[in-house]
Amino acid sequence: MLAAFAERFSLAPDPSSYTPSRIKTELLSGLTVALALVPEAVAFAFVAGVHPLVGLYAALIVGLVTACIGGRPGMISGATGALAVVMVALVATHGVEYLFATVVLMGILQILAGVFHLGKFIRLVPHPVMLGFVNGLAIVIFLAQLTQFQIPGADGTKEWMSGMPLAMMLGLVCLTMAIIWLMPKITKVIPAPLAGIGIVAILVIAFGIDVPRVGDMASIKGGLPEFHIPMVELSWETLQIILPYSIILAAIGLIESLLTLNLVGEITGKRGGASQECVAQGISNTITGFFGGMGGCAMIGQSMINVKSGGRTRLSGISAALFLLVFILFASGLIEQIPLAALVGVMFMVVIGTFAWQTLRIMNRIPRIDGAVIIIVTAVTVYADLAIAVVVGVIVSALAYAWNNATRIHARRQDYDGGTRIYQLEGPLFFGSTDGFAELFDPESDPKTVIIDFMNSRVVDQSALQAIEDLAVKYEAHGKMLQLRHLSPDCHRVLKRAGQLMVDSDDDPDYGLVVDYGVRTGSFGGAH
Repeated sequence: MLAAFAERFSLAPDPSSYTPSRIKTELLSGLTVALALVPEAVAFAFVAGVHPLVGLYAALIVGLVTACIGGRPGMISGATGALAVVMVALVATHGVEYLFATVVLMGILQILAGVFHLGKFIRLVPHPVMLGFVNGLAIVIFLAQLTQFQIPGADGTKEWMSGMPLAMMLGLVCLTMAIIWLMPKITKVIPAPLAGIGIVAILVIAFGIDVPRVGDMASIKGGLPEFHIPMVELSWETLQIILPYSIILAAIGLIESLLTLNLVGEITGKRGGASQECVAQGISNTITGFFGGMGGCAMIGQSMINVKSGGRTRLSGISAALFLLVFILFASGLIEQIPLAALVGVMFMVVIGTFAWQTLRIMNRIPRIDGAVIIIVTAVTVYADLAIAVVVGVIVSALAYAWNNATRIHARRQDYDGGTRIYQLEGPLFFGSTDGFAELFDPESDPKTVIIDFMNSRVVDQSALQAIEDLAVKYEAHGKMLQLRHLSPDCHRVLKRAGQLMVDSDDDPDYGLVVDYGVRTGSFGGAH
């Protein structure tokens, strides 16, 4: 058991793969991610209305815990904007202590989701929804960077840069992007994003170029996070306040984390780990709530930076969190000198790499409903939030699937001597196709014996059973016999679970491929 546990949570599937070159790549990837985490965590703390250290502590703790025990090595977690926009109303109304209590409860709910394997339902998310998710998130990341092109105005409000400051900012952003694009063609010794940040930062500091820097957002200097029980009253009223926020935050966090898990898995060739990731996210948020953090989830932007920089194991995520801790404790003065333009350039390259550009080419070649789902999910992600977008996309896809199957049902009719007519049913019989099913038959003009052959169909749900029973009533009202043929074993189970009376004959095959059941009102008679 201990060996299995160690294998599951080891830094890499094969510890012997940790060559000096691999360790260097993982550490440099972690350093790059840590540099990109700082302004993001500070910005999201501002969005939520809390102190910057609350966001930094969340990035530190959530990132460290999920890197150690998460479901996908190489994936990065931390404070995110999707959660921050939900938290702002709670903080403004009840204060930051209620936020900490909410994050603790959020974590507990996520642990329960993992324990009960609810993460497996992420497989119900269709591919068009995934494409809409990555496209919408790429747009959100892009729009979030535009705030760095704003400066405080004379009246204290934010206003857009213009003139030379804007030209200088854009120039440094483009320089960073050019370095990231060119560096892999020259050498892969240093991750391209790290090289872009380092070179631009050196130029800005050496020449004293006056551009916004990390320190202009807020000071990141602080100490170790301290254990802190949320100062809220333990009462039913408190639970009524924090529970709705906890459910929403837990759902958004898990959806974004599991979709990012799948996306990173496609790049790294890994599968599974959904339930493990739910538990890891839950444990990390529970701990974060007790150490003064705002909670978090997987970050697609930083995960893409890590993966594209070569990070493939848990070491990169762990080192990113530890580098962030070093920044907070010892290197805040140096990190605060990094120009925001360099970090914006890195995130713009993430946007370019994240957006599924192939969707623009395949729109005319895929079914129109799939194209509509991609556009809908992208738009809702940008204008609302990720959780709503995914739910809307899944519902639209499910309705489209149900409609397509509802229109598939039809029957071929064959008449035999002796007054027997066989309807060979094609397509699934379920709630969406029951009306079409009923229209296939004519109890008044059909012969005395009617057989429905389900060889190429299947009875799916209670609506289907009710449709069969209603049809049997009509035939019986005209003094005619209705029989069902070739019901599969799973259809038998559905009929039994529905409470119908079934009598199997001794010569029925175990696999139930050739079985006729006479149908009476409310019951199914013996086999023929």
